[in-house]
Amino acid sequence: MVEHDAPGSTREAYDAVASTYAEMFRDTLRDSPLDRAILGAFAEVVRARGDGRCADLGCGPGHITAHLDELGVAAFGVDASPAMVELARQAYPGLRFDVGSMTGLDIADGVLGGVLSRWSVIHTPPPELPVILAEFHRVLAPGGHLLIGFSASEDPSHPTQVFDHAVAPAYRWWPDHLAALLRESGLTEVARMVREPEPTDRRQFKAIHLLARKA
Repeated sequence: MVEHDAPGSTREAYDAVASTYAEMFRDTLRDSPLDRAILGAFAEVVRARGDGRCADLGCGPGHITAHLDELGVAAFGVDASPAMVELARQAYPGLRFDVGSMTGLDIADGVLGGVLSRWSVIHTPPPELPVILAEFHRVLAPGGHLLIGFSASEDPSHPTQVFDHAVAPAYRWWPDHLAALLRESGLTEVARMVREPEPTDRRQFKAIHLLARKA
């Protein structure tokens, strides 16, 4: 029996829609003041460490990486999709973008002041998420911060729920459950933002941002 390659299928799916995705989401922050606010708070705590290096993991076409750079954070992007990385390099030639996997980052231990994971774990099958969270913990310096964004499930008795994502199979998470997984990985939640869906949102799911710190 051939085992299904979920990461490979997701990568190929995003390669196929990279240009369309970049066009659709390039200006999303403009109409999302709350998202800008939590990214601003994240940038501030990362800058407070002094070095301010931050990895935007699952960076897509690079617009959020560029926003962090504008906020004074030494940000670079990593994405599994070569097509997305190529678009990011073309759009923001002054920034660094690498092809890579969140399950095995080509980043040294304990060197980052920040890790941003903005809807980049939603395609991860739930049993595999702890591996990714362990990588986040590994690359963060002591006192470094993680900001992770995802869509909320609606039933605490079912902490993960599959939903029909336009690109690849995806999962929503009960926020307390994901926060517990962060704790088990050595990352302690310090703040949480819950944003109700906007009327223009394609999917009427609550958006969650968890800000966590490595001890």
